[in-house]
Amino acid sequence: MIAAARREVRPDIRWVVAVAWLLALAAELTGRGRLLHHDQLIQGGLPRPAALVLFLVAWQAMVAAMMLPSSLPMIRLFSRTAAAQPRAGLARALFVSAYALVWTAFGAAAFFFDVGIHAVVYQTPWLYLHSYLIGGGTLLLAGAFQFSPLKDACLRQCRNPGAFILRYYRRGAGAALLTGLRHGAFCLGCCWALMLLAFAAGVANLAWMAALTLLMTAEKRSRIGPGLVQASGLAMLGGGAFIVLQPFWT
Repeated sequence: MIAAARREVRPDIRWVVAVAWLLALAAELTGRGRLLHHDQLIQGGLPRPAALVLFLVAWQAMVAAMMLPSSLPMIRLFSRTAAAQPRAGLARALFVSAYALVWTAFGAAAFFFDVGIHAVVYQTPWLYLHSYLIGGGTLLLAGAFQFSPLKDACLRQCRNPGAFILRYYRRGAGAALLTGLRHGAFCLGCCWALMLLAFAAGVANLAWMAALTLLMTAEKRSRIGPGLVQASGLAMLGGGAFIVLQPFWT
């Protein structure tokens, strides 16, 4: 039964990831991805609720493409552990859905935060003329967060699926939902700043999506993950500083 569950979860989740990347590729090749970028949706004249819904549709594809690869070991282990309980399929679906719900809430929060940023920029002529500071500041924030205790604490939870399941797993649909929320919270805790960069780039920017996906997956699943956290943090700090300071030497 456990072996069957292991075979079952792999193609399910990997197909979701593959479809998400195909959608992102199609969006970039057709040029339609820019229509779902948060900037375009905010400024396009759509009612705010409609803009949010369209953004969250694109955001779901981005989360599936970028975050699920790093969470495959956790999802696989949960599926194997839950295989012996009644309604194992429901428990697995609730676990993954709760994980996605956490990232959906973050996407909605980022969208409304960006709405506020746009309002401030339009009302502040100096900031409008120096809007590059927003991009540079985002890179600096993401780079600094790579060295934070919160990043390290949440990464430890995500790097050790066995310890996480041993501590938090309980039988039942409600428990599966709660466990998925916990996993989503830890995943958000270690990757929110990197996904903020993906949010800024948009769903059709495959170069950024691919680079950040590889980084987040390697941080959690590779032996060189700790070194990558620090190296990427330094690179982002350097890139952010270059953007912010560029006017002084050009």
